[in-house]
Amino acid sequence: MKAFVFKRYGRSARPEFAELPHPTVGPDEILVKVHAVGLNPIDNMIPQGTFKPLLKFELPAVLGSDLAGVVVEVGSRVTRFRPGDAVYANLFDLGRGALAQCVVVPEHAAALKPASLDFVQAASIPMVALTAWQAFTEQAPLAPGQRVFIPAGSGGIGSFAIQLARRLGALVATSTSTANAEWVGQLGAEVVIDYKRQAFDALLQGYDLVLGTLRGDAIERSLSILQPGGRVLSLVGPPDAAFARARNMNIIMTALFGLMSWKIHRLARQRGLTYGMMFVRPDGAQPTRIAALLDEGKLRPVIDKVFPFEQVGEALAYLATGRAKGKVVVSLA
Repeated sequence: MKAFVFKRYGRSARPEFAELPHPTVGPDEILVKVHAVGLNPIDNMIPQGTFKPLLKFELPAVLGSDLAGVVVEVGSRVTRFRPGDAVYANLFDLGRGALAQCVVVPEHAAALKPASLDFVQAASIPMVALTAWQAFTEQAPLAPGQRVFIPAGSGGIGSFAIQLARRLGALVATSTSTANAEWVGQLGAEVVIDYKRQAFDALLQGYDLVLGTLRGDAIERSLSILQPGGRVLSLVGPPDAAFARARNMNIIMTALFGLMSWKIHRLARQRGLTYGMMFVRPDGAQPTRIAALLDEGKLRPVIDKVFPFEQVGEALAYLATGRAKGKVVVSLA
């Protein structure tokens, strides 16, 4: 079976194609013939070792988290799927990857593919949809009329998070380039900031939530736009002690993460704010609800480019430029 793998960690790591044994299915798993894989920025970070303390892989490891395909075999205890079903799933944090001709997926992580979407469109959805859904309905629930700042609105997460936040009744501000300003407005952003010309923290104030998607000093700067009781929910860190405890990490890592996040927590407390970091959680029930919204036309996929499987290296390189307008998808069809 052909797969795209990384064999070691480090800045010089070079993922490559490899032939792997055909996977076997456990009692609570399904075997999926992969038709398309959605790429995410973390796919470039994992081989570099950025998340090595947090994500456990057995090397060589297959890259990729999002997939859409057709079930070809089911385990003995599987009840929700049968061979021939079109499904989509997110494998993030499960120690396995999606960039392969066939992938074993835990039953609990999969959902039936939205009927209105083809496989490429469906593969673009899981990571960004689950991230936005869990952020806005679980981690920091948005109420109608609240205001949320979602930086990088033209990216994969941003373009979907804007849509969901508006669907939940929130007012959305975002940042993007001049060329994409009108486009993110059409997705639902009511306040659009040209990041090349304007500083978001000089223009925004009184917000309830910031979805932290940018590295550097953006997380600390975002504190100044929140009103008392507001929250920063970061997808990029720094990780804190609560994050470590939620992942059952040992006392040393918990203390280390506490030190890494000490400054941002102190600054947040001084302003009457809270800070937290989240990782997306694979979940088959939530994509089922999201699929209904997609089929009703209340949410839509946003895809920039589609690459054939043979050009997955080029696809990852393009994603790394940061210029993608929406998602980058690899087609195995």
